[in-house]
Amino acid sequence: MGDMSVDEVVLPAGDASLPGTLGLPVGARGIVVFAHGSGSSRFSPRNRFVAEVLQQAGLGTLLMDLLTPEEEEEDRRSAALRFDIGVLAGRLVAAVDWLAADERTSSLPVGTFGASTGAAAALIAAASRPTEVAAVVSRGGRPDLAGGALERVAAPTLLVVGAADPIVLDLNREAMQRMRGQVRLEVVPGATHLFEEPGALETVAGLASDWFREKLSRGAV
Repeated sequence: MGDMSVDEVVLPAGDASLPGTLGLPVGARGIVVFAHGSGSSRFSPRNRFVAEVLQQAGLGTLLMDLLTPEEEEEDRRSAALRFDIGVLAGRLVAAVDWLAADERTSSLPVGTFGASTGAAAALIAAASRPTEVAAVVSRGGRPDLAGGALERVAAPTLLVVGAADPIVLDLNREAMQRMRGQVRLEVVPGATHLFEEPGALETVAGLASDWFREKLSRGAV
């Protein structure tokens, strides 16, 4: 991949100001905002790996913290906020709105990538901003936590689950039955919830890259 700009940004979300890292390849064909899973941050090595693969495919990425430092501290003690999907989704919607307003990204179709509990936030954001969010990918996600928003997701959605993550796999299959838009389930052989097995995360990144490249180029104006 050729030239690439990386900027640290601050995303306003209600009363909160959330740090983010915006990576934009020259000539980007779309941008993907990441919603990490419980107890994680924008420095999640797994999401950073996927982001690098997307950047090499010509897609911009926005990695952001969904909680402020004070909330992170509270969450470490109580683990309450990581499952407050409403808060996480609201922050992600704010990021989608920020991308639509910022001159660097306003012309780019947007995708959301969610891991674990972040996948529910990614789906709610797609349901809340149907004209802005053009594609969704969930990695080891909990789409069931999106509640009634599931039926309202119009964006093409790819659910990626490890074959050795049976409870989450069942939850994803059940969620698929409720979704009315285009949805595909990819089961990665031998992979557990965090995709730590050799080659598993590479498989996820390749699937996500192919999905976003196809769906976001269709969403391009």
